[in-house]
Amino acid sequence: MNRIMEDTSGSDSANAVKDILAKARDEVAKVIIGQQKVVDYSLIAIFTGNHILLEGVPGIAKTLLVRTLAKVLGSGFSRIQFTPDLMPSDITGTNVFNLQEGQFHLVKGPIFTSFLLADEINRAPAKTQSALLQAMQERLVTIDGVTHELPANFTVFATQNPIEYEGTYPLPEAQKDRFLLRVEMDYPGEEDEKQLAIQSLGRETPENILESDAVQSVLTSEGIARVQEALDTITLKEELVSYVVELVRASRNTDCIQVGAGPRATKALLLSSRAFAAIEGRDYVTPDDIRLMAYPVLSHRIILRPEYEIEGMTIGEAVNRLIESVAVPR
Repeated sequence: MNRIMEDTSGSDSANAVKDILAKARDEVAKVIIGQQKVVDYSLIAIFTGNHILLEGVPGIAKTLLVRTLAKVLGSGFSRIQFTPDLMPSDITGTNVFNLQEGQFHLVKGPIFTSFLLADEINRAPAKTQSALLQAMQERLVTIDGVTHELPANFTVFATQNPIEYEGTYPLPEAQKDRFLLRVEMDYPGEEDEKQLAIQSLGRETPENILESDAVQSVLTSEGIARVQEALDTITLKEELVSYVVELVRASRNTDCIQVGAGPRATKALLLSSRAFAAIEGRDYVTPDDIRLMAYPVLSHRIILRPEYEIEGMTIGEAVNRLIESVAVPR
């Protein structure tokens, strides 16, 4: 199995990262047809060491996407189906008494993995959702007073159905803020859906392709850490840092926004803009990178005023108004 050499130091860092990301995208594309924006945003979350919130109707390959990313990036994968009766211990694990040995043994839960798919996270009550908080923030899990480490590349991919709200528990603002990005996963385009239909008639379905040798790993977990370090070499000028700060602060003073984004949004926008520049093959960030990443970074961190919601304003329109209100540095 060929793997990309993870030497991402020095002046060649940007090119090395670009090559790695390009190979990862190519491997993912063997299974996931279309959805390039979602794939790119997922890679941004992974390589910045953060988490991503995926919203979309059932049946658009959210689970398959995360499984594919795990294989391509040489990482472990677990899936948790969130339900109203799911308990925190079902996520983290529990200590079980062994009668033969006369002592407790830890039975680890599915959270002990690299890529965790939290499917329909808003179907579990707040107590269960909060079991993810420490893990997402610190990559640690505490069970019966003992703290356990999670893999360095631990990434949560949480999904929500944006249509069904009956019997759901909306994520608290504090937990939504821990997701770097919120991404809306839409239906495939007509040509992509036609290709999927043709594949479903034969043996080369996306699931079969994933299980075959056609999809190769291009990185190890250690390689992911090196790519994360290489992103630090992407140039981000001070005036662009100031621009990001102004954007986030403006969200707290825009007439249509009731609750603006907090300081964590500033860091998220800086990190994601830098990673997006790397995906585009550049070793520097532009204002367009920041403007493009503003919506996935801010959309789940701001709350519209009720009177504007009643008038039909969307979060996207509010973010666009926010972007237009702040002067772009020259």
